[in-house]
Amino acid sequence: MTITASRTNKRLSIHDMDLSTGKKTRLHRLMYEYGPGNGKLMILPIDQGLEHGPVDFFVNPPCGNPEYQLELALQGKYSAIAFHYGLADKYLKAYAGRVPLVLKLNGKTCIPPDDEAFSPLTSTVEDAVRLGADAVGYTLFVGSPQQDRDIRQFMEVRREAEKYGMPIIMWAYPRGTYVNKTGGKNSLYAVDYAARVACELGADVVKVNYPEMSDSKRDQYPSPYNELRLTEVEAARQVVNSAGKTLVIFSGGAKVDDAHLIQQVRTGFEAGSVGLIFGRNMWQRPMEEALRATQDVHAVMKEY
Repeated sequence: MTITASRTNKRLSIHDMDLSTGKKTRLHRLMYEYGPGNGKLMILPIDQGLEHGPVDFFVNPPCGNPEYQLELALQGKYSAIAFHYGLADKYLKAYAGRVPLVLKLNGKTCIPPDDEAFSPLTSTVEDAVRLGADAVGYTLFVGSPQQDRDIRQFMEVRREAEKYGMPIIMWAYPRGTYVNKTGGKNSLYAVDYAARVACELGADVVKVNYPEMSDSKRDQYPSPYNELRLTEVEAARQVVNSAGKTLVIFSGGAKVDDAHLIQQVRTGFEAGSVGLIFGRNMWQRPMEEALRATQDVHAVMKEY
């Protein structure tokens, strides 16, 4: 079965979106005045200390200090750094005005299983304004049995973001018992659905993982996904199409080797995304190596 892409080669820009003045101004700063520029996003997330615990810092102990990521974001010319409230409040002052902030508004630990995943609020849009953020981040667990609470909570955040002219980046994560039964959280079915949910609920940007299509799980995918035969780029493009007028950035996830890292970047841009959000892939490396990898990514982004 073949999917016909409705926006095969066109990359969205903020000028294609019906944004308020405040949202457009803040996204313009992130996409044109910082980082790689030219309408692209390159965000460095450091929310893993809450989401995963200190274990992610063991491979490179200096990165347990948020100043390590801030220095990487500054020297590496990232569009922004994504922090929870405590880190932004305690560490960002020395970098204010030099490293833009995406304030994560909700989060959870990984101690309970994800069967009924839900992330409560940890801060507010008003906090983001006070801290000088240019966007807020919200994690929504698509498909979780708790999604009714999640969607209602997101509605309240969206209302506040509209009041303050603050762009919302949704971390759209398929999770829960039912997601596991339909091919898993990274299946094309799940990621594609998550991208559409972000658009439907009013996110300005959506962060998703690269979609996977596994022959060993094909019998679990709902129809017609179980019949699709797509390349990695075609699958990613389907996700970008489903997001409509919501900008898509792809997540790097766990650390991979350099060749895989660059291939991920190419896949995302060939599919029509506007950027990426790579955390562990960057700051789990020694600083010199992390800066080199960052420069390599910048070089690829210039091709698009």
